[in-house]
Amino acid sequence: MHNNYYFLKQLSIQLQNDLKGFSLVSCFSQSKDELILEFNNAQRSFFLKASLTSEFSCLSFPEVFNRARKNSIDLFNDALIKKVIGVRQFENERCFSVLLENDFQLLFKMHGNRANVLLVENNIAKEIFRNHLTADFEIEVTDLDRQIDWSKEAFISNLTDLSKLYFTFGKEVWEYQKAQGFDTLSQEQKWLSIQNVIRQLNQPEYFISERNDKLIFSLLPSEKVIKKFTSSIEAINDFFNRFTSENAFRSEKGSALKQLRDKLAAGLSYVEKNKLKLQELKNDHHYQHWADLLMANLHRIKTGDEKIEVENFYDENKPLEIKLKKEFSGQKNAEVFYRKGKNQQIEIQKLREAIDKKEKEISTLEKALAETEAIDELKSLLKKAGDQSTLSKKEQDSSSLPFHEFIFKGYKIWVGRNAEANDKLTLKYSFKEDLWLHAKDVAGSHVLIKHQAGKNFPKDVIERAAELAAYNSKRKTESLCAVIFTPKKFVRKRKGDPAGAVVVEREEVILVEPKLEVRD
Repeated sequence: MHNNYYFLKQLSIQLQNDLKGFSLVSCFSQSKDELILEFNNAQRSFFLKASLTSEFSCLSFPEVFNRARKNSIDLFNDALIKKVIGVRQFENERCFSVLLENDFQLLFKMHGNRANVLLVENNIAKEIFRNHLTADFEIEVTDLDRQIDWSKEAFISNLTDLSKLYFTFGKEVWEYQKAQGFDTLSQEQKWLSIQNVIRQLNQPEYFISERNDKLIFSLLPSEKVIKKFTSSIEAINDFFNRFTSENAFRSEKGSALKQLRDKLAAGLSYVEKNKLKLQELKNDHHYQHWADLLMANLHRIKTGDEKIEVENFYDENKPLEIKLKKEFSGQKNAEVFYRKGKNQQIEIQKLREAIDKKEKEISTLEKALAETEAIDELKSLLKKAGDQSTLSKKEQDSSSLPFHEFIFKGYKIWVGRNAEANDKLTLKYSFKEDLWLHAKDVAGSHVLIKHQAGKNFPKDVIERAAELAAYNSKRKTESLCAVIFTPKKFVRKRKGDPAGAVVVEREEVILVEPKLEVRD
């Protein structure tokens, strides 16, 4: 009810007394949808703050207000240094005016999300605060007063739609009546109840209450009253401060909970997918089995053979055809399969470690979620958010790097995230001794193998980095991809080149299969 007619009526009465002898000396805005008015009587200032957002419109009266040196704008200049001659409340309307000399007035239209403040001269709107509400220029100030027929005859005639007759009551009054059992009363009892409410509204106390976990401002008592006032300005100031603080708390808490729940959902999804992948790998022994079968049939394999059919003693001696690399001997082909099997075991171990790590993160997130849900004040919430920020700082720093890092046989392999990141990787994160790779003649990520002092780059490390370069390129779906590699000192960028584009002065080429995972 902070914008209800009955409250504004009482507020207008108090402003009439408080602004006697004052002049408007300043009118400015330094944040969107917030207007500050300063009145002064040569002894002290009286501030009125109109906070008129689409979500919450409310007046308040701070004892002091320090104007920012920057980003503020003066408004309603024609009304400045004019004396206040009165305050007018429009009858049965959520509007009142601070009347100024020379036929100026500041009209406060407190219509919820369409609330506004207008500078009016000779009853014509000259300026409006919220400029997008252009219809406010058409307001006829002399027609704002509205009439209500308070007679019993009108009450009886409108018994089935009393909210239309008593339009000034608003939702809060009818909620109060309903809670008092209004709907079950007889006609006469309803009439008496209406008269009683009108008396309360015209001689009010002001209540800040809580209902359904929401803060309520009312001129009528309720079950859960937080505080009671006799001064309209004290009441609205307390309500405004409580509401904005609680709103900030709810917003911060909602944002914090959403982030935690999103991270938790992502973590659970990660674990589920990788457990399935782990199970598949654990059940997949074919590389090991093929190697064993080849070793048992070495006498039948000749260099140049492209396949061999053997009896699979792992599956009731059923015939099994194994494809071979014709340039390799039988033993060499078996070694290839043993290596692939070993790589599978390495991947299984890595997956287990990743799952364990993620499950620990999930446990931490679940604890943080429960603790955040239990927080009921902004200060504690902000402290909790700060703690979470500190705990996740390393993760945030990692995600801000322009590359993904892979470790292979002790070597760091860095893969650019996108075109802009490629430039940063190559120009800011590399040294001339690093080895630079890129899929040949096609768009893709820049890749670096970080140099280790006194060591040459092993061939299998170059192959692994090339696989990643191929996978992170437009040729990731092809069976083979040509990848160029060269010391980073032979890579340069010309002025004006687009993001990711470089010139390579010397290069070698390697053919590899595009692969993200080490599985072959």
